[in-house]
Amino acid sequence: MDVHNTIGGSLQISTEVIAKIARLAALEVDGVADVATGTSQNVRSLLGRTGLQKPVTVVMEDGIATVTVHITVVYGSKVMPLCEKVQENVKQAIQNMTGITVSRVDVLVVGLTEEAAKDKE
Repeated sequence: MDVHNTIGGSLQISTEVIAKIARLAALEVDGVADVATGTSQNVRSLLGRTGLQKPVTVVMEDGIATVTVHITVVYGSKVMPLCEKVQENVKQAIQNMTGITVSRVDVLVVGLTEEAAKDKE
């Protein structure tokens, strides 16, 4: 298909695609073991919908994205510089791949794992 024939059309990118880009960008950072919501041990979260939170959420307002990423960190990593690197990497990846402006990237550290656990993957 010739790209010039689509000038009058529109392009829509799903928030799930943006979330996938954010997840992969976060996993590229050394010290990030996983992108996950963590485990909740109470019965209410197991039976209710409170435990079904997504590891990456994207909210679009006026064409600008706000991203929240939940990560598990490898033990021994310096958390603050790691989170700053995740923020930078996620923002750059989304903006470079989609052209969508990212206003903020919130990083929530929800777990800690040993280095050996990451080596097995």
